[in-house]
Amino acid sequence: MTQNAPILLFCYKRLECLQHTVGALKKCVLAPESDLYIFSDGSKTENDKEQVNAVRSFIKSIAGFKKVIITESEKNKGLAASIIQGVTEIIDTSERVIVLEDDLVVSSNFLVYMNQGLEYYAENKKVYSISGYTIPMNVPEGYPFDVYFLQRASSWGWATWKNRWDNIDWEVSDFAEFSKDKKSIRQFNMGGSDMFSMLKKQMNKEIDSWAIRWCYHQFRTQTYSVFPISSKVHNIGFTSDATHTNVHNRYQTKLDSGDTLDFKFSAKAALDPAFLGQYQRFYSIYTRLVSKIKTYIIKARNKTNG
Repeated sequence: MTQNAPILLFCYKRLECLQHTVGALKKCVLAPESDLYIFSDGSKTENDKEQVNAVRSFIKSIAGFKKVIITESEKNKGLAASIIQGVTEIIDTSERVIVLEDDLVVSSNFLVYMNQGLEYYAENKKVYSISGYTIPMNVPEGYPFDVYFLQRASSWGWATWKNRWDNIDWEVSDFAEFSKDKKSIRQFNMGGSDMFSMLKKQMNKEIDSWAIRWCYHQFRTQTYSVFPISSKVHNIGFTSDATHTNVHNRYQTKLDSGDTLDFKFSAKAALDPAFLGQYQRFYSIYTRLVSKIKTYIIKARNKTNG
């Protein structure tokens, strides 16, 4: 039997979110047989130190896993650098990893799904990652699988293999050429109207994202991420102080009940129009604009009431 993949948990300063994340993760089937690596980023400012220290005090108390290994950074690396360095370090010896951030609550069958997916697609080089999260999806009647495929990867609870991870060009060395290719940009945006704009912001250092670079690599190599039809992950990080989220949570999705422990995977990695169409609508300019308007209204109301 293949050994369970190690779990990598990245955290910063949000203690309450982290406590919920760890609480749910400890309830997972396979948690007691899995190694947990925790990466605690250093404080960005003096004001953050107290919160970071509170997080570090909590993580030292975590039990319920095969092993708990903690890495505390003296300096603030930022999310992208933390994940790239942390995953690279562990995957070099483990060959596969499961990755979480400190604002994700998982279903009790999350680790089972992830490990089964890693094993099932280990030799299928068309699959680059396993996602634990999915947006709300209308599943076609009679659909025989527990998963579907997209070229857009997800950073909310995911897993991959060393022989995929090692191939990523984190510098996006062909960006200058790509940014002039309108046809390729349109194709890239088939995964969501925000794709190219996010990549451009990353290259201009306006955002700090490893995930958009991962998505770009999948686009260039015509490879896929596996998504569950029933989400194994719920993001609880949509608060006013969150780093990479806004207040209106259009990503709210129903969390898997955890009852299923034997998943039906599709051997053929290919896009299904029924799922792709729903994803494109979800990430359309119209839907994103409506979300921004709702966020503005909520923030304005909170400011008035506050």
